[in-house]
Amino acid sequence: MHKPNLRESFWRSLLTFDITRVLIAVVLLVYLIANKKSGVSDAEQWVNWQICVVYLALAMLFAVFAVYYRGRFVLQSLLQITVDVLAISLLYVAAGGTRSGLAILYLFPLAGGAVLLPEVWALFFAAAVTLFLLGESGYRIFVLLADGSFSQAGLYGAAFFSSVFLVNRLAARLINQEDLALERGKALQMQESINRMVIADMGDGILVVGRDGTVQIGNPAAERMLGMTIPAAGPHFRLADVPVLVPIADAFFEWMSKTAEQRLTEAAAFIVIRPGEDASLGAPSGAGVLWGWRREPSVHLKLRFAAVPAMDMEGERTVIFLQDVTEIENRAQQLKLASMGRLTASIAHEVRNPLSAISYAASLLSEDMADATPRRLLNIIGDNVTRLNRMIEDILKLSRRAQSHNEPLALTSFFQDIQAELQETRVLPDSVLRLSEMDGQCVRFDPLHLREVMMNLLTNAVRYASGRPGSIRVHPVFDGTRLELHVQDDGPAISPEVRAHLFEPFYTTSSKGTGLGLYVARELCLNNGAMLDYEYRLERSEEGVDEARGRFVITFAAAEQST
Repeated sequence: MHKPNLRESFWRSLLTFDITRVLIAVVLLVYLIANKKSGVSDAEQWVNWQICVVYLALAMLFAVFAVYYRGRFVLQSLLQITVDVLAISLLYVAAGGTRSGLAILYLFPLAGGAVLLPEVWALFFAAAVTLFLLGESGYRIFVLLADGSFSQAGLYGAAFFSSVFLVNRLAARLINQEDLALERGKALQMQESINRMVIADMGDGILVVGRDGTVQIGNPAAERMLGMTIPAAGPHFRLADVPVLVPIADAFFEWMSKTAEQRLTEAAAFIVIRPGEDASLGAPSGAGVLWGWRREPSVHLKLRFAAVPAMDMEGERTVIFLQDVTEIENRAQQLKLASMGRLTASIAHEVRNPLSAISYAASLLSEDMADATPRRLLNIIGDNVTRLNRMIEDILKLSRRAQSHNEPLALTSFFQDIQAELQETRVLPDSVLRLSEMDGQCVRFDPLHLREVMMNLLTNAVRYASGRPGSIRVHPVFDGTRLELHVQDDGPAISPEVRAHLFEPFYTTSSKGTGLGLYVARELCLNNGAMLDYEYRLERSEEGVDEARGRFVITFAAAEQST
């Protein structure tokens, strides 16, 4: 049939065979108790009892032996089947041969041998039992001159041979299927290990989600991009339930709403997330511990979706490929700034000189103009010349990115100088600006660049603040890894619609603004390894209620204690 081996399935089959033997022995004892025949001598009954008790004891011994000793499988099987045949043969002879009907019991050890032993041994036991039945019938007919039947013994023998051969073939097929399944399982396990290794080392992030947006698994690259730890074995969470992943959820459900043809032609989606930004604004309880929230600058991601077909709709999965294009955008920004640097040289010569001439001519004309209407027109010319000149100044500031000197800068002395300058120039009234203690913090930032950034932020704050004492606040926040500087005023918060375009060049909500101030401030921060953004953070109001309030946040690349 097959070459026996020590797979667990063989030992389970042998143990099942042993347990069945114990049950058969118990049934035989119960049968002897319930069917005491009259006319049968006590000696014959005693013999039957002895055979059944010994058989039960051996059956229990074989079962215990199979549990605690996993060796010499074929020898154990041969010994057990031999004992079965001998015990059944003794009972068969003692009960009167073919007329007893006990010949059917031979089917149990013969079928077990067909499953557990090679084909030669299985047929050997079938032949031995058949010869014994024929011999016992012949002995009864020719020696004892008693009732006997060769035909019945022959039919039993034929049935045993057929059963053994059929069971042996079925067992062989099952074993071959098991061998094939084991080989396929090893191949799949190896392929899974290779896939896991490749996915783990991929630079692109991978998320596998269900139809409802439930995240099943994610690779280490996705965890780094999203700023969280995705548990491999659960608990699973939905994209829409985690605030920082809402942009990914929106892009995913928009892709899911399209037809199959539209999905094939769908271009990649580009989103911006701020890992850990909203951890305090509605993240599930315990999320900070479970998913490892951490504060990082904004991340620009390119999303691609691929559907994984399944037999049913519930089992359908979608693979989301995440590519961090922040560095690519930064390089594009560098190229853009390099081109802008070349442009500024021509602007300085070709635009500023004509603007100076226009401004000078307008001022001369205004001296000789007494009528209100011409003077109003000249004032309009002067205001727009000033605005154009300020726009050119903002563009020229971008060229300073190449001159960054990010030596350690002590924030305490820096803000003392800033506050003194603002009070001296009367740009900021006394007591309006409240500076928190910097605790000797130092950052690596070019002083001229940081001055430009702070002057821009404070000028905007003056425009929208109420002007009351302490209406503008500047305070540091250290989360253990990064230092943040918060610039906040008591004016109205910036709406989400405006926030989406806040740092775009030439975007402004003021008729007197150029739309370059915040753009320049962010570029200068990026040049120094920092990040400037507008965020909402929970803050306790005077009434004791936690509210989400907006503020500009500068996240520095590193923080150091001054010595």
